[in-house]
Amino acid sequence: MDVDWAKVLLPSTPLLEIIVRGSVTYLALFVLLRMVLKRESTDLSVTDLLVVVLIADAAQNGMAGGAKSVTDSVVLVAVILFWSYLLDWLGYHFPRFQRWVRPPPLPLVRDGRMLLRNMRRELITEDELMSQLRQQGIESLEAVRLACMEGDGRISVITRRDRA
Repeated sequence: MDVDWAKVLLPSTPLLEIIVRGSVTYLALFVLLRMVLKRESTDLSVTDLLVVVLIADAAQNGMAGGAKSVTDSVVLVAVILFWSYLLDWLGYHFPRFQRWVRPPPLPLVRDGRMLLRNMRRELITEDELMSQLRQQGIESLEAVRLACMEGDGRISVITRRDRA
C-alpha cells in the first residue's frame, strides 16, 4: 500500500482561495445565525457554535479524504479559529461591537408587568416565562422587579424586596 505523500500534504487548492472561502463562509454564517438565533439556548455563543460545527466539518474532510489534502483542511481550520478569535477580540475591545456579537439583556418583566413586545420579539410565551420564574422560586409576577433575557438565553430575575 503506497501513500502519495505529496497528494496528502501539499495543498491542492491555492491557499488564498481557501482563506477567502473560509472567511466568506464563516462571516456569512455568523451574520445569518446572529439574525436567526437572537437568543442562545445553551452555554455556547453563536461564535462557539460556528467554530465547533465548521471545525468538525473541515477536520473531517481532511481526515476522511474529502479535502484534496490535509493541508487544505488545516488551513481552513486556522481560518475558522482566526475569525472566532478576531470577533471575540473586537467584542472585548469595542463595546459597540460586543453588543452585536452578544446581545445586551432584554427586559421581559418590569415592576410585575410582562413586556409583551419584547416577549413577542424573542418568541417567549407567558407559560415559558412563568416556568422560568418558577424554576427560580418565584410564584407570581408581582414579586418581580425586573426579569431580563440575557445574551446566553437565560432569564435573570431581580425580585422586589417587599414581596420576595
